Amino acid sequence: MKHQSQRFVSRLTRDTLALILAGGRGSRLRDLTNWRAKPAVPFGGKFRIIDFPLSNCINSGIRRVAVLTQYKAHSLIQHVQKGWGFLRGEFHEFVEIWPAQQRIDTSWYAGTADAVYQNLDIIRQHDPEYILVLAGDHIYKMDYGEMIAHHVETNADMTVACLEVDLESAKAFGVMSVDEMGRVYEFAEKPDEPQPMPDRPDRAMASMGVYVFNTHFLYEQLIKDADSARSQHDFGKDIIPGIIEKYRVMAFPYRDTQTGTQAYWRDVGTIDSYWAANLELIGVTPELNLYDQEWPIWTYQEQLPPAKFVFDEEERRGMAVDSMVSGGCIISGATVRHSLLYSNVTVNSFASVENSVILPDVDVGRNARLKRVVVDQGCMIPKGMVIGEDPEEDARRFHVSPNGIVLVTAEMLGERLNYAR
Repeated sequence: MKHQSQRFVSRLTRDTLALILAGGRGSRLRDLTNWRAKPAVPFGGKFRIIDFPLSNCINSGIRRVAVLTQYKAHSLIQHVQKGWGFLRGEFHEFVEIWPAQQRIDTSWYAGTADAVYQNLDIIRQHDPEYILVLAGDHIYKMDYGEMIAHHVETNADMTVACLEVDLESAKAFGVMSVDEMGRVYEFAEKPDEPQPMPDRPDRAMASMGVYVFNTHFLYEQLIKDADSARSQHDFGKDIIPGIIEKYRVMAFPYRDTQTGTQAYWRDVGTIDSYWAANLELIGVTPELNLYDQEWPIWTYQEQLPPAKFVFDEEERRGMAVDSMVSGGCIISGATVRHSLLYSNVTVNSFASVENSVILPDVDVGRNARLKRVVVDQGCMIPKGMVIGEDPEEDARRFHVSPNGIVLVTAEMLGERLNYAR
Protein backbone atom coordinates (compact mmCIF):
# COMPACT_ATOMS: atom_id res chain seq x y z
CA MET A 1 0.00 0.00 0.00
CA LYS A 2 1.10 3.57 -0.61
CA HIS A 3 0.80 4.77 2.96
CA GLN A 4 3.80 2.98 4.51
CA SER A 5 5.71 6.17 5.20
CA GLN A 6 6.21 6.31 8.95
CA ARG A 7 6.00 10.10 8.82
CA PHE A 8 2.69 9.93 6.97
CA VAL A 9 1.18 7.49 9.46
CA SER A 10 2.50 9.37 12.49
CA ARG A 11 0.89 12.58 11.23
CA LEU A 12 -2.43 10.80 10.92
CA THR A 13 -2.25 9.26 14.39
CA ARG A 14 -1.25 12.61 15.86
CA ASP A 15 -4.40 14.14 14.39
CA THR A 16 -6.62 11.35 15.79
CA LEU A 17 -8.68 11.28 18.98
CA ALA A 18 -9.52 7.79 20.26
CA LEU A 19 -12.77 7.18 22.13
CA ILE A 20 -12.95 3.87 24.03
CA LEU A 21 -16.53 2.88 24.83
CA ALA A 22 -16.20 1.27 28.24
CA GLY A 23 -19.62 1.75 29.78
CA GLY A 24 -21.13 -1.69 29.21
CA ARG A 25 -21.89 -4.25 31.86
CA GLY A 26 -21.19 -7.41 29.89
CA SER A 27 -24.07 -9.32 31.45
CA ARG A 28 -23.08 -12.62 29.77
CA LEU A 29 -20.14 -12.75 32.17
CA ARG A 30 -22.71 -13.25 34.90
CA ASP A 31 -21.54 -12.45 38.43
CA LEU A 32 -18.07 -11.34 37.29
CA THR A 33 -19.71 -8.05 36.32
CA ASN A 34 -22.05 -7.62 39.28
CA TRP A 35 -19.75 -4.96 40.72
CA ARG A 36 -17.52 -3.95 37.82
CA ALA A 37 -17.88 -3.03 34.15
CA LYS A 38 -16.71 -5.64 31.66
CA PRO A 39 -13.63 -3.61 30.58
CA ALA A 40 -12.43 -3.71 34.21
CA VAL A 41 -12.53 -7.52 34.41
CA PRO A 42 -9.01 -8.99 34.96
CA PHE A 43 -7.44 -10.87 32.08
CA GLY A 44 -4.17 -12.64 31.38
CA GLY A 45 -2.77 -12.88 34.90
CA LYS A 46 -1.99 -9.21 35.53
CA PHE A 47 -3.99 -7.10 33.09
CA ARG A 48 -7.53 -5.82 32.69
CA ILE A 49 -9.50 -6.04 29.45
CA ILE A 50 -9.33 -2.24 29.01
CA ASP A 51 -5.51 -2.45 28.89
CA PHE A 52 -5.60 -4.01 25.41
CA PRO A 53 -7.32 -1.19 23.46
CA LEU A 54 -5.41 1.36 25.56
CA SER A 55 -2.08 -0.33 24.77
CA ASN A 56 -3.04 -0.52 21.10
CA CYS A 57 -3.56 3.25 21.10
CA ILE A 58 -0.22 4.01 22.75
CA ASN A 59 1.71 1.52 20.60
CA SER A 60 0.02 2.94 17.48
CA GLY A 61 1.16 6.47 18.32
CA ILE A 62 -2.29 7.71 19.34
CA ARG A 63 -1.72 9.78 22.47
CA ARG A 64 -5.12 11.46 22.86
CA VAL A 65 -7.49 8.90 24.34
CA ALA A 66 -10.80 9.22 26.19
CA VAL A 67 -12.40 6.33 28.10
CA LEU A 68 -16.20 6.71 28.21
CA THR A 69 -17.63 5.04 31.31
CA GLN A 70 -21.10 4.44 32.73
CA TYR A 71 -21.95 1.12 34.42
CA LYS A 72 -20.30 0.54 37.85
CA ALA A 73 -17.10 2.22 36.75
CA HIS A 74 -15.33 2.71 40.10
CA SER A 75 -12.71 -0.03 39.73
CA LEU A 76 -12.24 0.87 36.05
CA ILE A 77 -11.67 4.53 36.89
CA GLN A 78 -9.22 3.61 39.65
CA HIS A 79 -7.27 1.36 37.31
CA VAL A 80 -7.03 3.98 34.55
CA GLN A 81 -5.99 6.68 37.01
CA LYS A 82 -3.27 4.52 38.55
CA GLY A 83 -1.89 2.96 35.41
CA TRP A 84 -2.45 5.42 32.59
CA GLY A 85 -1.46 8.81 33.97
CA PHE A 86 2.05 8.82 32.48
CA LEU A 87 1.35 10.92 29.36
CA ARG A 88 2.43 14.56 29.23
CA GLY A 89 -0.36 17.09 29.14
CA GLU A 90 1.93 19.89 27.93
CA PHE A 91 2.42 17.85 24.72
CA HIS A 92 -1.38 17.49 24.37
CA GLU A 93 -1.17 13.82 25.31
CA PHE A 94 -3.69 12.26 27.68
CA VAL A 95 -5.80 9.33 28.71
CA GLU A 96 -8.92 10.93 30.15
CA ILE A 97 -11.99 9.42 31.79
CA TRP A 98 -15.28 10.77 30.50
CA PRO A 99 -18.05 9.47 32.77
CA ALA A 100 -21.70 9.66 31.79
CA GLN A 101 -22.63 13.09 33.15
CA GLN A 102 -25.82 14.16 31.35
CA ARG A 103 -24.08 16.92 29.40
CA ILE A 104 -26.88 17.19 26.82
CA ASP A 105 -30.01 16.48 28.87
CA THR A 106 -31.07 14.40 31.86
CA SER A 107 -30.64 10.98 30.23
CA TRP A 108 -27.74 8.54 30.54
CA TYR A 109 -26.09 7.07 27.44
CA ALA A 110 -28.84 5.49 25.36
CA GLY A 111 -26.48 3.67 22.99
CA THR A 112 -22.96 3.69 21.59
CA ALA A 113 -23.63 6.59 19.23
CA ASP A 114 -25.37 8.57 21.97
CA ALA A 115 -22.35 8.11 24.23
CA VAL A 116 -20.21 9.95 21.69
CA TYR A 117 -22.93 12.49 20.91
CA GLN A 118 -23.26 13.52 24.55
CA ASN A 119 -19.55 14.42 24.57
CA LEU A 120 -19.45 16.43 21.35
CA ASP A 121 -18.58 19.67 23.17
CA ILE A 122 -15.46 18.08 24.67
CA ILE A 123 -14.49 16.50 21.35
CA ARG A 124 -14.77 19.87 19.61
CA GLN A 125 -12.34 21.38 22.11
CA HIS A 126 -9.68 18.87 21.04
CA ASP A 127 -10.39 19.52 17.34
CA PRO A 128 -9.17 16.19 15.88
CA GLU A 129 -9.16 15.50 12.16
CA TYR A 130 -10.09 11.84 12.68
CA ILE A 131 -12.00 10.05 15.42
CA LEU A 132 -11.26 6.43 16.28
CA VAL A 133 -14.11 4.71 18.12
CA LEU A 134 -13.20 1.52 19.97
CA ALA A 135 -15.00 -1.08 22.03
CA GLY A 136 -13.35 -1.40 25.43
CA ASP A 137 -14.06 -5.08 25.99
CA HIS A 138 -12.11 -7.14 23.44
CA ILE A 139 -8.69 -8.81 23.58
CA TYR A 140 -6.42 -8.18 20.59
CA LYS A 141 -3.31 -6.34 19.39
CA MET A 142 -3.81 -3.98 16.46
CA ASP A 143 -1.90 -1.12 14.85
CA TYR A 144 -4.61 1.49 14.39
CA GLY A 145 -2.22 3.61 12.31
CA GLU A 146 -2.57 1.18 9.39
CA MET A 147 -6.35 1.39 9.58
CA ILE A 148 -6.36 5.20 9.68
CA ALA A 149 -3.97 5.32 6.71
CA HIS A 150 -6.27 2.93 4.80
CA HIS A 151 -9.19 5.21 5.68
CA VAL A 152 -7.42 8.23 4.19
CA GLU A 153 -6.12 6.44 1.09
CA THR A 154 -9.56 5.06 0.19
CA ASN A 155 -11.16 8.49 0.66
CA ALA A 156 -13.63 7.02 3.15
CA ASP A 157 -16.14 8.87 5.28
CA MET A 158 -16.12 5.95 7.72
CA THR A 159 -14.02 2.78 7.97
CA VAL A 160 -15.08 -0.36 9.84
CA ALA A 161 -12.55 -2.96 11.00
CA CYS A 162 -13.79 -6.48 10.31
CA LEU A 163 -12.90 -10.13 10.69
CA GLU A 164 -14.26 -13.44 9.47
CA VAL A 165 -16.37 -15.56 11.85
CA ASP A 166 -18.51 -18.66 11.49
CA LEU A 167 -22.20 -18.12 10.78
CA GLU A 168 -23.40 -19.11 14.25
CA SER A 169 -21.00 -16.69 15.95
CA ALA A 170 -21.95 -13.96 13.48
CA LYS A 171 -25.40 -13.71 15.07
CA ALA A 172 -23.78 -11.76 17.92
CA PHE A 173 -22.06 -9.23 15.63
CA GLY A 174 -22.75 -6.59 13.06
CA VAL A 175 -22.49 -8.44 9.73
CA MET A 176 -21.47 -6.66 6.54
CA SER A 177 -21.22 -7.32 2.84
CA VAL A 178 -18.56 -5.56 0.75
CA ASP A 179 -17.84 -5.16 -2.95
CA GLU A 180 -14.56 -5.95 -4.71
CA MET A 181 -13.16 -2.54 -3.70
CA GLY A 182 -13.92 -3.12 -0.02
CA ARG A 183 -16.88 -0.73 0.14
CA VAL A 184 -19.65 -1.77 2.52
CA TYR A 185 -23.02 -2.01 0.78
CA GLU A 186 -24.99 -3.98 3.36
CA PHE A 187 -24.90 -4.06 7.16
CA ALA A 188 -27.11 -5.88 9.69
CA GLU A 189 -26.66 -5.75 13.45
CA LYS A 190 -26.92 -9.18 15.14
CA PRO A 191 -28.98 -10.82 12.36
CA ASP A 192 -30.87 -14.06 12.91
CA GLU A 193 -29.61 -15.30 9.53
CA PRO A 194 -26.19 -13.75 8.82
CA GLN A 195 -25.27 -13.13 5.20
CA PRO A 196 -22.33 -15.41 4.28
CA MET A 197 -19.31 -14.24 2.31
CA PRO A 198 -19.60 -14.94 -1.45
CA ASP A 199 -16.52 -17.18 -1.51
CA ARG A 200 -16.97 -18.61 2.00
CA PRO A 201 -20.53 -19.93 2.49
CA ASP A 202 -19.71 -21.02 6.06
CA ARG A 203 -18.27 -17.64 7.12
CA ALA A 204 -19.50 -14.08 7.53
CA MET A 205 -17.69 -10.76 7.70
CA ALA A 206 -18.26 -9.25 11.15
CA SER A 207 -17.63 -5.81 12.56
CA MET A 208 -15.06 -5.59 15.38
CA GLY A 209 -16.67 -2.44 16.79
CA VAL A 210 -13.60 -0.45 15.67
CA TYR A 211 -14.44 2.60 13.55
CA VAL A 212 -12.58 5.53 11.98
CA PHE A 213 -14.53 8.66 11.08
CA ASN A 214 -13.74 11.95 9.46
CA THR A 215 -14.55 14.20 12.37
CA HIS A 216 -16.99 16.62 10.77
CA PHE A 217 -18.78 13.78 9.03
CA LEU A 218 -19.27 12.11 12.41
CA TYR A 219 -20.60 15.36 13.90
CA GLU A 220 -23.22 15.58 11.16
CA GLN A 221 -24.35 11.97 11.53
CA LEU A 222 -24.57 12.08 15.33
CA ILE A 223 -26.62 15.28 15.32
CA LYS A 224 -28.92 13.83 12.67
CA ASP A 225 -29.28 10.60 14.66
CA ALA A 226 -30.00 12.46 17.90
CA ASP A 227 -32.94 14.22 16.23
CA SER A 228 -34.51 10.91 15.16
CA ALA A 229 -37.19 9.68 17.56
CA ARG A 230 -37.09 6.21 15.97
CA SER A 231 -33.35 5.68 16.45
CA GLN A 232 -31.81 3.53 19.16
CA HIS A 233 -28.73 5.78 18.89
CA ASP A 234 -26.35 2.92 18.20
CA PHE A 235 -23.55 2.74 15.64
CA GLY A 236 -24.37 -0.80 14.51
CA LYS A 237 -28.16 -0.53 14.58
CA ASP A 238 -28.59 3.00 13.25
CA ILE A 239 -25.55 4.97 12.12
CA ILE A 240 -23.90 2.45 9.78
CA PRO A 241 -27.10 1.13 8.10
CA GLY A 242 -28.21 4.74 7.61
CA ILE A 243 -25.10 5.93 5.76
CA ILE A 244 -23.88 3.04 3.59
CA GLU A 245 -25.99 3.96 0.55
CA LYS A 246 -25.17 7.67 0.39
CA TYR A 247 -21.66 7.81 1.85
CA ARG A 248 -18.38 5.99 1.44
CA VAL A 249 -18.08 3.34 4.17
CA MET A 250 -15.04 1.10 3.75
CA ALA A 251 -14.09 -2.21 5.37
CA PHE A 252 -10.64 -2.79 6.84
CA PRO A 253 -9.87 -6.52 7.17
CA TYR A 254 -7.99 -7.23 10.38
CA ARG A 255 -5.01 -9.39 9.45
CA ASP A 256 -1.58 -10.30 10.69
CA THR A 257 0.83 -7.97 8.88
CA GLN A 258 3.48 -10.69 8.53
CA THR A 259 1.42 -13.69 7.46
CA GLY A 260 -1.63 -12.04 5.93
CA THR A 261 -3.89 -14.38 7.89
CA GLN A 262 -6.59 -13.25 10.30
CA ALA A 263 -5.02 -11.97 13.50
CA TYR A 264 -5.85 -12.87 17.11
CA TRP A 265 -9.08 -11.37 18.44
CA ARG A 266 -11.27 -12.57 21.29
CA ASP A 267 -14.62 -11.43 22.63
CA VAL A 268 -14.36 -12.84 26.16
CA GLY A 269 -18.04 -12.16 26.73
CA THR A 270 -19.11 -15.45 28.31
CA ILE A 271 -17.73 -17.50 31.18
CA ASP A 272 -16.75 -20.25 28.74
CA SER A 273 -14.90 -17.92 26.37
CA TYR A 274 -13.29 -16.05 29.26
CA TRP A 275 -11.99 -19.28 30.82
CA ALA A 276 -10.76 -20.60 27.47
CA ALA A 277 -9.00 -17.38 26.43
CA ASN A 278 -7.16 -17.17 29.73
CA LEU A 279 -6.00 -20.79 29.58
CA GLU A 280 -4.91 -20.41 25.95
CA LEU A 281 -2.12 -18.17 27.26
CA ILE A 282 -0.52 -21.12 29.05
CA GLY A 283 0.32 -22.85 25.77
CA VAL A 284 3.87 -23.14 24.48
CA THR A 285 3.21 -20.75 21.59
CA PRO A 286 -0.18 -19.09 22.20
CA GLU A 287 -1.74 -16.94 19.50
CA LEU A 288 -1.65 -13.96 21.86
CA ASN A 289 1.99 -13.35 22.73
CA LEU A 290 2.20 -11.46 26.03
CA TYR A 291 6.00 -11.61 25.83
CA ASP A 292 6.12 -9.47 22.67
CA GLN A 293 8.55 -6.62 23.41
CA GLU A 294 7.68 -4.86 20.15
CA TRP A 295 4.00 -4.52 21.09
CA PRO A 296 3.85 -4.59 24.90
CA ILE A 297 0.62 -4.56 26.86
CA TRP A 298 0.80 -1.78 29.42
CA THR A 299 -1.02 -1.83 32.76
CA TYR A 300 -0.91 -0.67 36.36
CA GLN A 301 1.33 -2.99 38.33
CA GLU A 302 1.32 -3.36 42.07
CA GLN A 303 4.73 -3.66 43.70
CA LEU A 304 4.60 -7.33 44.69
CA PRO A 305 7.17 -9.91 45.77
CA PRO A 306 8.00 -12.81 43.42
CA ALA A 307 5.84 -15.91 43.42
CA LYS A 308 6.94 -18.45 46.01
CA PHE A 309 6.70 -22.28 46.10
CA VAL A 310 7.30 -23.82 49.51
CA PHE A 311 7.62 -27.33 51.00
CA ASP A 312 9.26 -30.24 49.20
CA GLU A 313 7.94 -33.36 50.88
CA GLU A 314 6.51 -36.43 49.18
CA GLU A 315 2.88 -35.62 50.07
CA ARG A 316 3.30 -31.88 50.49
CA ARG A 317 5.17 -30.26 47.62
CA GLY A 318 4.56 -26.71 46.46
CA MET A 319 4.52 -26.91 42.67
CA ALA A 320 2.94 -25.49 39.54
CA VAL A 321 3.07 -27.44 36.27
CA ASP A 322 2.04 -26.13 32.83
CA SER A 323 0.76 -22.95 34.48
CA MET A 324 1.20 -19.18 34.74
CA VAL A 325 1.68 -17.79 38.25
CA SER A 326 1.74 -14.05 38.93
CA GLY A 327 3.59 -11.96 41.48
CA GLY A 328 2.69 -12.22 45.15
CA CYS A 329 1.43 -15.81 44.87
CA ILE A 330 2.34 -18.45 47.44
CA ILE A 331 1.97 -22.12 46.52
CA SER A 332 2.38 -23.68 49.95
CA GLY A 333 2.65 -27.45 49.73
CA ALA A 334 -0.07 -27.53 47.08
CA THR A 335 -0.31 -28.59 43.43
CA VAL A 336 -1.32 -26.31 40.55
CA ARG A 337 -1.75 -27.83 37.08
CA HIS A 338 -2.67 -26.14 33.80
CA SER A 339 -4.02 -23.07 35.54
CA LEU A 340 -3.57 -19.32 35.55
CA LEU A 341 -3.13 -17.61 38.91
CA TYR A 342 -3.44 -13.85 39.15
CA SER A 343 -1.62 -11.71 41.73
CA ASN A 344 -1.62 -12.48 45.47
CA VAL A 345 -3.19 -15.92 45.28
CA THR A 346 -2.40 -18.33 48.12
CA VAL A 347 -2.91 -22.06 47.65
CA ASN A 348 -2.52 -23.82 50.99
CA SER A 349 -1.12 -27.25 51.84
CA PHE A 350 -2.59 -30.40 50.24
CA ALA A 351 -4.89 -28.34 48.03
CA SER A 352 -5.04 -28.84 44.25
CA VAL A 353 -5.98 -26.45 41.45
CA GLU A 354 -6.44 -27.82 37.93
CA ASN A 355 -7.61 -26.27 34.65
CA SER A 356 -8.69 -23.17 36.52
CA VAL A 357 -8.50 -19.39 36.39
CA ILE A 358 -7.95 -17.81 39.81
CA LEU A 359 -8.34 -14.03 40.01
CA PRO A 360 -6.36 -11.81 42.43
CA ASP A 361 -6.37 -12.03 46.23
CA VAL A 362 -7.91 -15.51 46.44
CA ASP A 363 -7.07 -17.88 49.29
CA VAL A 364 -7.54 -21.59 48.60
CA GLY A 365 -7.85 -23.49 51.89
CA ARG A 366 -6.09 -26.70 52.89
CA ASN A 367 -7.24 -29.89 51.18
CA ALA A 368 -9.51 -27.97 48.80
CA ARG A 369 -9.84 -29.25 45.23
CA LEU A 370 -10.68 -26.97 42.28
CA LYS A 371 -11.19 -28.20 38.70
CA ARG A 372 -12.40 -26.16 35.70
CA VAL A 373 -13.37 -23.15 37.78
CA VAL A 374 -13.14 -19.38 37.54
CA VAL A 375 -12.74 -17.93 41.04
CA ASP A 376 -13.48 -14.21 41.35
CA GLN A 377 -11.28 -11.74 43.17
CA GLY A 378 -11.08 -11.87 46.95
CA CYS A 379 -12.70 -15.28 47.46
CA MET A 380 -11.76 -17.40 50.48
CA ILE A 381 -12.19 -21.05 49.49
CA PRO A 382 -12.87 -22.99 52.73
CA LYS A 383 -10.74 -25.90 53.86
CA GLY A 384 -11.64 -29.14 52.15
CA MET A 385 -14.11 -27.60 49.69
CA VAL A 386 -14.42 -29.49 46.39
CA ILE A 387 -15.56 -27.60 43.28
CA GLY A 388 -15.73 -28.88 39.72
CA GLU A 389 -16.20 -32.60 40.36
CA ASP A 390 -19.96 -32.88 41.00
CA PRO A 391 -22.01 -30.76 38.53
CA GLU A 392 -25.27 -31.10 40.46
CA GLU A 393 -23.70 -30.03 43.75
CA ASP A 394 -21.88 -27.17 42.01
CA ALA A 395 -25.11 -25.92 40.44
CA ARG A 396 -26.74 -25.65 43.88
CA ARG A 397 -24.04 -23.31 45.16
CA PHE A 398 -22.45 -21.64 42.15
CA HIS A 399 -23.02 -20.77 38.48
CA VAL A 400 -22.21 -23.56 36.03
CA SER A 401 -21.71 -22.56 32.39
CA PRO A 402 -23.05 -24.51 29.39
CA ASN A 403 -19.61 -26.11 29.00
CA GLY A 404 -19.38 -27.02 32.68
CA ILE A 405 -17.10 -24.20 33.88
CA VAL A 406 -17.94 -23.25 37.47
CA LEU A 407 -17.95 -19.57 38.40
CA VAL A 408 -17.32 -18.85 42.09
CA THR A 409 -17.74 -15.43 43.68
CA ALA A 410 -17.42 -14.22 47.24
CA GLU A 411 -21.16 -13.73 47.55
CA MET A 412 -21.82 -17.31 46.44
CA LEU A 413 -19.55 -18.41 49.27
CA GLY A 414 -21.55 -16.34 51.75
CA GLU A 415 -18.94 -13.61 52.02
CA ARG A 416 -20.11 -10.01 52.03
CA LEU A 417 -17.76 -8.52 49.45
CA ASN A 418 -20.13 -6.13 47.69
CA TYR A 419 -17.58 -4.41 45.50
CA ALA A 420 -14.98 -5.29 42.91
CA ARG A 421 -11.41 -4.11 42.81
